[in-house]
Amino acid sequence: MAYDEYLAERIDRILKQRKVVGEVKNMMGGLCYMVDGKMCFGVIKNDLMVRIDPDEYQNALKREGAREMDFTKKPMKGFVFVSPEGVDLDDDLEDWIEMALDFNPKAKASK
Repeated sequence: MAYDEYLAERIDRILKQRKVVGEVKNMMGGLCYMVDGKMCFGVIKNDLMVRIDPDEYQNALKREGAREMDFTKKPMKGFVFVSPEGVDLDDDLEDWIEMALDFNPKAKASK
């Protein structure tokens, strides 16, 4: 298992409840959820990866389990990794997903 399949199932359930249409791609050794053609969140190993508003970045890093996304060894502002402790509760996972979905309309699509 390259990524936490249970976390992916939980995300799928939230998206279904919210009627969010997107695409799931295998990327970076995990799953990447694309919404409107833009990377929104994903599962990398046991961590949730979320793309959030850069203006909310510093506050997000103060939340339990959150840390800079340093997948390329260089922190990427606006992208956060959240360890399992930060998404154990469904409410916490839903909050992270909501933050990513709220930012998605403002996010720029990758080329």
